[in-house]
Amino acid sequence: MNNENALKPVAPHAHAHPHAAAETTCCGHSACGTAAVASTDIADIPKGSLLFRIPTMDCAVEESEIRRALEPVRGISGLRFRLGERTMAITAEDAALPDALEAIRKAGFKPEPLNNAANAPSAAGTVRDARLMTPELTRLVGALVLAIAAETVSFLAPEAVAFTVLEMALALAAIALAGLDTYKKGFAALVRGRLNINALMAVAVTGAFLIGQWPEAAMVMALYAIAEMIEARAVDRARNAIQGLLALAPDQAEVRQPDGRWNTVRADTVALDATVRIRPGERVPLDGVVTEGMSAIDQAPVTGESIPVDKSVGDAVFAGTINQTAALEFRVTAVAANTTLARIIHAVEEAQGSRAPTQRFVDRFAAIYTPAVFVLAVAVAVLTPWLMGWTWMEAVYKSLVLLVIACPCALVISTPVTVVSALASAARRGILIKGGTYLEEARKLKAVALDKTGTITQGKPKLVESSLLDSAADEGEIFAIAASIADRSDHPVSKAIAAGLIKHELRPIGEFTALPGRGVQATHEGRSYVLGNHRLMEEQKLCSPALEAELKRHEEAGRTVTLLASGHAVLALFAVADTIKPSSQAAMAELRALGVTPVMLTGDNAATAKAIGTHAGIDDVRGNLLPEEKLDAIKALQQRYGMTGMAGDGINDAPAIAQADIGFAMGGAGTDTAMEAADVVIMNDDLRRVPETIRLSRRAHSVLWQNITLALGIKAVFFVLAVFGSATMWMAVFADMGASLLVVANGLRLMRTPKRVASD
Repeated sequence: MNNENALKPVAPHAHAHPHAAAETTCCGHSACGTAAVASTDIADIPKGSLLFRIPTMDCAVEESEIRRALEPVRGISGLRFRLGERTMAITAEDAALPDALEAIRKAGFKPEPLNNAANAPSAAGTVRDARLMTPELTRLVGALVLAIAAETVSFLAPEAVAFTVLEMALALAAIALAGLDTYKKGFAALVRGRLNINALMAVAVTGAFLIGQWPEAAMVMALYAIAEMIEARAVDRARNAIQGLLALAPDQAEVRQPDGRWNTVRADTVALDATVRIRPGERVPLDGVVTEGMSAIDQAPVTGESIPVDKSVGDAVFAGTINQTAALEFRVTAVAANTTLARIIHAVEEAQGSRAPTQRFVDRFAAIYTPAVFVLAVAVAVLTPWLMGWTWMEAVYKSLVLLVIACPCALVISTPVTVVSALASAARRGILIKGGTYLEEARKLKAVALDKTGTITQGKPKLVESSLLDSAADEGEIFAIAASIADRSDHPVSKAIAAGLIKHELRPIGEFTALPGRGVQATHEGRSYVLGNHRLMEEQKLCSPALEAELKRHEEAGRTVTLLASGHAVLALFAVADTIKPSSQAAMAELRALGVTPVMLTGDNAATAKAIGTHAGIDDVRGNLLPEEKLDAIKALQQRYGMTGMAGDGINDAPAIAQADIGFAMGGAGTDTAMEAADVVIMNDDLRRVPETIRLSRRAHSVLWQNITLALGIKAVFFVLAVFGSATMWMAVFADMGASLLVVANGLRLMRTPKRVASD
């Protein structure tokens, strides 16, 4: 098959496990832990390709199984996979397509045609629903009810042909409802000479049925299927925030034509150096440099700055940011495909694509466990009549007992039950963890990077200090005038001042005029006042050494200063800042106590970042970072510390969140993009939930290993009893179901809230 270069395997992440791409076994679950694997743009799908959805293709190992199944088929020139969307595109000759689809079906998968690439799920579409799907849940509950009914008939009904037939029928119906997919994959693996957990389950259940343990066969298959469903729903949805990112930049732009007219055209058709106009309240469609006008731009979506930035001629503007106060004209410096926002989108794709799936223990263990069980069972059936003098029926019976004992049900169930218990416990605390993979990996974090605005701080400007500078003036009157003027302005800083001075009664204001980039001017009782920034005071020649020193003090503390002046005097000073969250200091202390290093990454200026970092208790503070630079900073932290987390709330944080080993998003104020890119969402914006997640991960890891040891220990004991003792089928049932119940009970302990956080 000539498809070697059709799609190169995604390079594993620097921290990926070496077995991440192993082809020896696959659990057959959605719980292989696949993140969004290298999503391929529709535009990248070669012309003439046909797109198929494969509902049971969940992990990279299953992708490799499909590739191997297609290797003998001639005429295939390309394959493209989107594991997050469970789709594949085939580029093949018309004559080769039926053979290719038949090969996929024989491998145990069911390809569903999507007509053509145009009908493919969008980059942000076709995400896996994290809720339990009603049809699937109904089917599996029905299977469990039938299995219990078979057990009841077996236990209570007298021995009679009618009851025997009823017992068999109930068990067979339960197996049919719960296990068809398992049988298909298991037998397909056996035909290809591969032993995986599906193969073991198929043989074990069939063996139990053949030796007359019909209720047990049904119960094992029903519980296995339910465990698979639970784990599949616990794994994260395919995370893709591209559509949300694209929505930030408007589709159209108002462009000046050669004859001086303004025409509205598609943004993706605007050329470099074209002149674009934006009005107040509109989003910037493209990157550019201001050529005319002055306005305040809310850059939070791109740079993370908490307070809008004043823009004038020569200043840069970014696509997706919001123009607030006045019209601007700018020269386009990047076409739509290369704007800062577009590069953020690309960075998110790159970071998500580079993340390798975390393999669960049961998958790794199956590479040894499953073949060993088959070999042991065959050896008992074939060799013991010669070596130990057993009858053939006795030997076959013992080998089948071994298969029932060896059923991986306890292992399979213990992982999702433990994980789901931990996830439920986390949800009660306002922590949404998007799957067991991230729960297990969080314990390994050595550093956590945190955005400033909206993560460490409240994300809203607030009046933190006000002072009267004219000792001869009446403070109440001056503050009332300042509140009245600020109340007329839509600028976020003015709104913060008005909110901070709300106790003062408003005065009548006349002749209100905006001074773009500097402040506002207004009159009260015939007297003119200005409420503006440092630049406006310099223009009014009202700065003095004492005032400069006071301004410097506030600026070093990371505050935005607004001054009220009239005539030849500055009357009052108002300092606005983004205040730190009450929980931030405690969260940083808890992280350090866990041996995790906190680092601040922010788009704000260095002075503001340093002031906030010092207050929060963070030593490593990095300011003036664009989204790409945050992404680079995460990579550097991973090189320095190892496993690194990232907590943020804005779109500008999405690339870094996606690149981090564990991404945390602030759910209360966070954007959809950050929440989709993240692995953990803090629903109540309390940063203390980050160290709590790490503690929960460590507890869950401990319980998981307890369960693994418990399940394998019990099975080992009964293996010995089955071969050398007098183990019967009821003992096999006890070994299988008893181990399952024990590990489930142990896993459910994680539902309890630990005492140390019970009073938070």
